[in-house]
Amino acid sequence: MLVQFMLKNVLSFKEETILDMTAINAYKEHACNLIDRGGKEKYLKVAAIYGANASGKSNLYLAMSYFQGMIVESLNNVDDETETALEKYYMPFSFDEGCENSEFQIVEILDEYEYRYGFAYNNEYIAEEWLYRKDIRTNRTSTIFERAADTVDFGASVRKECDLYKEQIPAETLVLSFFNRLKLKTEVFRRIYTGIGETLVVPADFCEDTGLLEKYLPKLIDHEKDKLVQFLTAIDSGIKDLYYEEKEKEIIFATIHKGKKGEEYALPLYYESEGTIKSIMLFIYARAAILGSKSLFVDELNVKLHPLLLKFIIDLFYVDNSQAQLIYTTHDTTLMDKKFFRRDQIWFVQKDEFGYSELVSLSDYKVRSDASFEKDYLAGVYGGIPFLNEFHMKEGE
Repeated sequence: MLVQFMLKNVLSFKEETILDMTAINAYKEHACNLIDRGGKEKYLKVAAIYGANASGKSNLYLAMSYFQGMIVESLNNVDDETETALEKYYMPFSFDEGCENSEFQIVEILDEYEYRYGFAYNNEYIAEEWLYRKDIRTNRTSTIFERAADTVDFGASVRKECDLYKEQIPAETLVLSFFNRLKLKTEVFRRIYTGIGETLVVPADFCEDTGLLEKYLPKLIDHEKDKLVQFLTAIDSGIKDLYYEEKEKEIIFATIHKGKKGEEYALPLYYESEGTIKSIMLFIYARAAILGSKSLFVDELNVKLHPLLLKFIIDLFYVDNSQAQLIYTTHDTTLMDKKFFRRDQIWFVQKDEFGYSELVSLSDYKVRSDASFEKDYLAGVYGGIPFLNEFHMKEGE
């Protein structure tokens, strides 16, 4: 479960920026929108991020994908001449003459522990790296390791096992990536490595990648078709059934529709609307997140979806006792309403005239009890909207 994600000097986010999924205890509305683990803190199941075009909101999605990419790839090509993960994922703020390090940090709850892991890097080496673990039951925090310059110091729980390998860690490789590859008695490195990878990061154009359907849809049809058909019926897609056939190396998908007299007609899946295809893919992602208590980060979730269908997808994450989370960027303000969201669930990204993006929560503003979130947002009260100047287009000019 995601608690916080921090980035600094990444893409348009020059300053330290934190997306915090911790709920504000003073807000009592929409208790069903929260994950309650029985402790003092509660956590958001859904967060919506708004912003104008080119404000930088999609850069939050990219930052999470860069963070994961660094962890997965930092050990892959150390000894060859291909592009390293550092070169690939070092994307500092562009409108600055300095070459400062980029920085990431994530706070996650996995099982009965809260992990805080992060690193600072440039295109040549890992400058800093750290991992701490807090036992939620005792509130006791322990150091797993701290890295600075050319040294790595391990905590007492892993020191004996890890000190044997500390001199073998390349400067351009993350400690986490390195020890995840080794067969160790301790599971802490593999647990946080796997936990970070369980955040499903989905680009805005994911519905154009039919590979997802070819990989997962046959298994879904074979084992859980009833649930998928129920979902498609619930969103009024008109689809009564679906199936697939394997022809040589190609998979053919088809949907079934009924005519006025009850007769059945088959239609190739890719003849369906883009909104329907996106809905099927979202069902695959959402089901994986909800059943596995994972976090799902989707860029431009509203594209090709009717606002009511968007709400339908969001409501899937409000199932009782679920620890799954949905974080999404959007332009659609239809659901920006106190009837659906708490103030700490709504975020805005705005960019100033010098290209600096800033992430702020609606909870940072003094909001009247009778305020209309959508109306005030469109009026510019919270920022995150485009500033449009007068422009005329005339024939002959």
